[in-house]
Amino acid sequence: MSQSSQSLSREARRLSINERVELVEDLLDSLDTPDATLDAQWGEEAEDRLDAYRRGELKALPLAEVLGKYLNN
Repeated sequence: MSQSSQSLSREARRLSINERVELVEDLLDSLDTPDATLDAQWGEEAEDRLDAYRRGELKALPLAEVLGKYLNN
């Protein structure tokens, strides 16, 4: 990390928690370039999965079970 980055990091750590969260969200947003083609592909995938679920080809799990798999490890 450059000295400039280190200095910014030290300064950012002086911010309140809420301000730091807002800063992180802003920085992450700056990395996320919209891609209409990719968004359309994900939309199609979501529709395909929903259709498969409705046809009984995919099984759904309770949210608590899914989260428990990741939070209990």
